[in-house]
Amino acid sequence: MPDLSVSQIAVRQRASLSFSARNRIRIATLRRLSGYSLSCMLMLSACSSTPHSDRDRSQSNRPSVASHTTIPSPAVLSFPQSDYFQHAQVEPLAFLNRLTWGSNRSSAAQLAMLGPDRFLMQQLNAKQSDVPSTIQAQIERMTISQKPFLTMMQELDQQREAAAKMKGTDDTLRKAYQQELSRLAREAASRSVLRAVYSSNQLLEQMDWFWMNHFNISSRKENLRAMLGDFEETAIRPNALGHFRDLLRATILHPAMLRYLDNEHNAVGKINENYARELLELHTMGVGSGYTQIDVQELARVLTGLGVNIRADKIVQRPAARLRQAREESVRFGMTEFNPRRHDFGDKNLLGVNIPGSGLQEIEQVLDLLCRHPATARFISQKLAQYFVADEPSETLVQQMARAFLQTQGDIRHVLKTMFETPEFIASLGKKWKDPMHYVLSSVRLAYEDQLIVNPGPVLSWMNTLGQQANGHQTPDGYSMKEIAWASPAQMTQRFEVAKLIARGAPALFKTDEEETSADHRELAHFNLSRDAFAKKMVESWSPAAREALNQAANPQEWQAFFFSSPEMMRR
Repeated sequence: MPDLSVSQIAVRQRASLSFSARNRIRIATLRRLSGYSLSCMLMLSACSSTPHSDRDRSQSNRPSVASHTTIPSPAVLSFPQSDYFQHAQVEPLAFLNRLTWGSNRSSAAQLAMLGPDRFLMQQLNAKQSDVPSTIQAQIERMTISQKPFLTMMQELDQQREAAAKMKGTDDTLRKAYQQELSRLAREAASRSVLRAVYSSNQLLEQMDWFWMNHFNISSRKENLRAMLGDFEETAIRPNALGHFRDLLRATILHPAMLRYLDNEHNAVGKINENYARELLELHTMGVGSGYTQIDVQELARVLTGLGVNIRADKIVQRPAARLRQAREESVRFGMTEFNPRRHDFGDKNLLGVNIPGSGLQEIEQVLDLLCRHPATARFISQKLAQYFVADEPSETLVQQMARAFLQTQGDIRHVLKTMFETPEFIASLGKKWKDPMHYVLSSVRLAYEDQLIVNPGPVLSWMNTLGQQANGHQTPDGYSMKEIAWASPAQMTQRFEVAKLIARGAPALFKTDEEETSADHRELAHFNLSRDAFAKKMVESWSPAAREALNQAANPQEWQAFFFSSPEMMRR
């Protein structure tokens, strides 16, 4: 699709206007939204070729990401190395902007060292986050990193019970309980932001978010705020570039999912279909793929008895890797419990396949059935292609990916590699609209590559302003990845405001909530992209109008506001 400017988005219904008329509207729109002068806000553009000084780029007291991060060598490949991108002469920055949360100097150096094909292999084979030691230390100091999940949840449950006893007489304990839930949710969101900004394994970080959105769990229900960190860390991340069956299985067995979609209330004689319906509609086969209401009911019967138990008494721990028939005693793995007294042990028939009543083993058969189904292969492939290629990917591409899914039994890396190594993917580079996550993170990765942020709170606030709060989507379908959801005039107004906030520098990024803002915090927040060689390299490929607008910026802060507001920064 053609690349639309910011103001053209706002007036897309007036496409019949002449080019000069559209330019006049664009200038007026930018001027009105930004508050800057007409000459300053023309269209956003290039920087001068004046060499930058060491002081402009970094200070001696600022830790450098580059000095902490090593470029990893490609892992042992599980599929043949190719030279597809080398032969295609893919544009490096455009390639990076799609495979990462946003290109910056360190990712460009990584790509230059490895070449695009080996870079992709390294990204596909990444197993864990690779962040500077200072960032890792921040993560390790978090409660969600230090305290065992089960212990933390049991303590919270005791706090909840104590607050309930004081209801109507003293609200202090209830408020403290709610504040602690919110604090833990913020820790989980902060951890994700720190990894997204600073990890060199950027594809893993993108896939981690993709699957968190695919298996969306809203933080607004009961105590799920405290569960989301573990859900991401133990169910999603280890399987984000693995096999879809393992990923699906991990989500089915996590208490956060069982609680969010009410399966803990699903019992023989009292069927709750919520999770079964979403499992078919949103997690595997997709709407209109051939399943019926009877299939939803039969799947709900399979899932009876699978629920949540936070109590500390009578815990029988069994590895989730070995789901065995249990007809007499409850089986627990952490907080997930299979209670045979609540399970329907009758035979089921799902999608025309007979499933003998055997307790937990029924879930294994359902996993095989769903993950080998062509509809699941197509649905997952279509969502991946929509995220990485286009709002409406071609049927040819989706079918090609679905075949790879079925041939490799749902190997996510092979499906991604199949998608990446296509002319359609290369042709789409630079055209995919950024959702708020991509927009904010790509900006922060450029602004604060050399400064290690201490408090991701402002980053989370900018995302909230743009309507994409971490784990804030209330319904299980997750946030939309289509341009139409994020390119409205109202959204663009907010983006211009966020662009100005980022450009101004955010001292709060470098202080704890308890600290007062100091001159040191302000100095750490200062950055100057107008004197940055990498930013100038980016601008070289931008439109003449964008470069002209940047040339008319009155100062570095205004230049950065224009830079982050540019049409080119809205796409990846």
